[in-house]
Amino acid sequence: MAVTEEAITNGAVNGPVRATQTEYVVRAKDLIKEFQMGQETTRALNGVSLDIKRGEYISIMGPSGSGKSTFFNMIGGLDKPNKGSVFINDVDMAQLDAQELAFLRCHTIGYIFQSYNLIPVMTALENVMLPTIFAGKPSEEGTARAMELLEIVGLGHRLHHKPSELSGGQQQRVAIARSLANNPSIVLADEPTGNLDLKTGTEIIALMRKLNKEQGVTIISATHDHKMVDVSDRVVWIRDGRVDKIENREDIEVHIGSMGGEEEA
Repeated sequence: MAVTEEAITNGAVNGPVRATQTEYVVRAKDLIKEFQMGQETTRALNGVSLDIKRGEYISIMGPSGSGKSTFFNMIGGLDKPNKGSVFINDVDMAQLDAQELAFLRCHTIGYIFQSYNLIPVMTALENVMLPTIFAGKPSEEGTARAMELLEIVGLGHRLHHKPSELSGGQQQRVAIARSLANNPSIVLADEPTGNLDLKTGTEIIALMRKLNKEQGVTIISATHDHKMVDVSDRVVWIRDGRVDKIENREDIEVHIGSMGGEEEA
């Protein structure tokens, strides 16, 4: 690979990719993303820039169609901007080939999805182990890590249950454990409470904040859930493909009904 695996993981790289590791785990600069729909071009991102510090809990909020999910996908390497750059641990993702990008996603980023995305035929233990298999870790190491994480998220007693035998909240706990399997520096959570009831959603948010604090992982969540504000260090509001405003938690006044983007505090 043109860039070493160690460099991608640690941010210690030379040449055209940024060489000096900083306090920032994500740096997005002037992102533009356009989609072609027939004869019409839609600009989903229109010059978005954002720096995210290591260990932060960030919530990306905005009305439907604002561009927050597109921005989320840029950070996660799931899509590429037409213009602009995204640095992860000081590595410019635009300069990575497909193999290098896959390595970065496997070792540096954990993903949590609204629909859980668990493998139905696998047990909770096997689902959490899966990223360690992709990372080439020995099965004994992967098993031990998965058991440890399931214990941390409160499912040590459900190791051998399949997703169909678990509640929605329990499935999301499995997904959270899976996201941490390879000790990522970043966890991206896409509407992690979207399919959960109020009580379970609150428990999941509290769990994510606990893991953020105890394990030092940076959490970036794209969400409509106003409860997420209570645990976020900063809230980034996206509107019409731009960063509308960035607020620290202590400065935010939350009014019920304001999170859909129609009215904001």
